[in-house]
Amino acid sequence: MSEALWTPSAERVERSNMMAFMRAAASRGYIGPLGVNSADSFHELWEWSVRDRLAFWNLVRDHCGLICGDRTCASHQEDGSDSVGIDRMAPPEAPMGPRWYPSLRLNFAENLLRYGDDRAALVFWNEEGRQRELSYAELKREALAIAAALRAAGVRAGDRVAGFMPNIPETVIAMLGATWIGAIWSSCSPDFGAQGVLDRFGQVEPKVLFCANGYRYAGKEIDCLDRVRTIAQKIAAIGRVVVVPYRSGSVNLEGIRAATTWSDFQASGAGAGRAEAAHLPFDHPVYVMYSSGTTGLPKCMVHGAGGTLLQHLKELVLHTDLTRDDRIFYFSTCGWMMWNWLVSSLAVGATVVLYDGAPLAPAPAALWDMAERERISVFGTSAKYIALCEKEGLAPARTHDLAALRAILSTGSPLASHSFDYVYRDIKPDVHLASISGGTDIVSCFALGNPIAPVYRGEIQTRGLGMAVDVLDEDGKPLRGEPGELVCTKPFPSMPVGFWKDPDRANYRAAYFEHFPGVWRHGDWAELTERGGMVIYGRSDATLNPGGVRIGTAEIYRQVEQLPEIVESVVIGQRVTGADGGVDERIVLFVRLRDGSALDPGLEDRIRRQIRQHATPLHVPKIIVQIADIPRTISGKISELAVRDVVHGRPVKNTEALANPDTLELYRDIPELRA
Repeated sequence: MSEALWTPSAERVERSNMMAFMRAAASRGYIGPLGVNSADSFHELWEWSVRDRLAFWNLVRDHCGLICGDRTCASHQEDGSDSVGIDRMAPPEAPMGPRWYPSLRLNFAENLLRYGDDRAALVFWNEEGRQRELSYAELKREALAIAAALRAAGVRAGDRVAGFMPNIPETVIAMLGATWIGAIWSSCSPDFGAQGVLDRFGQVEPKVLFCANGYRYAGKEIDCLDRVRTIAQKIAAIGRVVVVPYRSGSVNLEGIRAATTWSDFQASGAGAGRAEAAHLPFDHPVYVMYSSGTTGLPKCMVHGAGGTLLQHLKELVLHTDLTRDDRIFYFSTCGWMMWNWLVSSLAVGATVVLYDGAPLAPAPAALWDMAERERISVFGTSAKYIALCEKEGLAPARTHDLAALRAILSTGSPLASHSFDYVYRDIKPDVHLASISGGTDIVSCFALGNPIAPVYRGEIQTRGLGMAVDVLDEDGKPLRGEPGELVCTKPFPSMPVGFWKDPDRANYRAAYFEHFPGVWRHGDWAELTERGGMVIYGRSDATLNPGGVRIGTAEIYRQVEQLPEIVESVVIGQRVTGADGGVDERIVLFVRLRDGSALDPGLEDRIRRQIRQHATPLHVPKIIVQIADIPRTISGKISELAVRDVVHGRPVKNTEALANPDTLELYRDIPELRA
């Protein structure tokens, strides 16, 4: 058994939100008296949380102070006893469920705007440095002005409001204004092409579209308005386009149907008076979010206000240990669910730090410069960014004052074991490194950090409280200590309340419930460890199958990308016909190398030796190919399925979902891959 890389101090454990929650659970008799070993008490807490889910979520609701109207939901004395079907793992539907808290009425934005004081709510940075700070009072004032303008524009509860926006304060303000009046918010980042936006917003038909005139990425100024003209022209439902003059220069609204500027739109609501917060059912839609769309038209996942809030509060307050005194950052675009997760930190009263731009611009240490100046205490990023920092030779532990930093969060792809070592060696030795894993499907996490437990190399610390997560083999039997399908066997509040335009729930069922009836199959290839932690090996639909043995792609990436010449890689299984006429699968590895490096026989040999020694001979690729670039989705995830389709001569169904679709041509007709 490996030793812990980090263990929280006794003082840190004692004053954590998790320990306070455990004391509350013990005082009500849900778990036994807290013992000396907090790990044992946490395990008991997790077991209770998935066994008696209604009592657990009631306690989360009360402990985290969910607001219903002008008071906390707890003061309404709603025990959730009218929740229906919460033992039935299936798409939510009336009257069978699962449906949570049908009697509660609340407002999403009201929960995020509960603090109206002078503490900093938002701090905004971009590649040019610090730009703006808004207090909670200012944020609420601006959000309510947008709410009044939306109401004056005819937007009502249930209408859709869309953002084609960079990660700037106006995006948060527009979302809060929309959800204050009960509208449904949906967003795409501005690096989507026009067709990618139409594939998404065209399905939900927003009444108002917020956009910026442009944005800056890696030092390059990028105009948005030509794409906005196309979008507004082709989505007839859009009755108003609101343009934020984010980048310098005049804003040319010519040719944009029903366009107005941000300031003029705010002013249009001034005479309408204050818009009252719309208190709506617990499962009233708050967000429409989208699947990546790499295998067809994106799925439109509808998330309810109450379930999203409850789940985010649990993850932020308990698993992240967030308080009002924290300053939290997550590198994200507005098209990735981590933006929605980050913004929910406002409900805790923390300061949210936004960053718009490239993560390594204008210099490789840009985000660490920001972390030092802003005294960021919770720093969220992707596993890829941590790997790139290591490749760049960054050592913030020796170049930056990160005294305020107490937690680093990582998601987007599995965090490699060597990246754990890098964080503790070169970023900060005394930090809670929480690898987390979930998805847009649940707008939250299945597995994530535990601030009162040790961190072990290569492992996510725990399954989320209230989340009956398991790993199953192909026959649906639980596995321990070996990889299988990641599933969830019991309902939870942040399941989508539905898919858009899917009245009979057929698409919903097909997405999650057809593989294992009555069980949510998430699509990740994972392992539950002996400590109760998790290891994610990649997407199960991208697993490799040489000789009939399933291998997660992350197992290969973890080894290959430790070699200094390799910037990144993508691996696929290629179906080939053997001499005996049988069909097998061979592993093909594509590597992007540092400038000046070449894939010579010596490097190929070191790649194969690294994989053979630290994984198994089955993991060793049959073919290794040097490639100039690797296709990624807009949210930055490697698109293994797109590469696989091109290599097999199949069409890639939706290249608009890719940030760099032109790279697919690099994988076509490669001589080494001809069967």
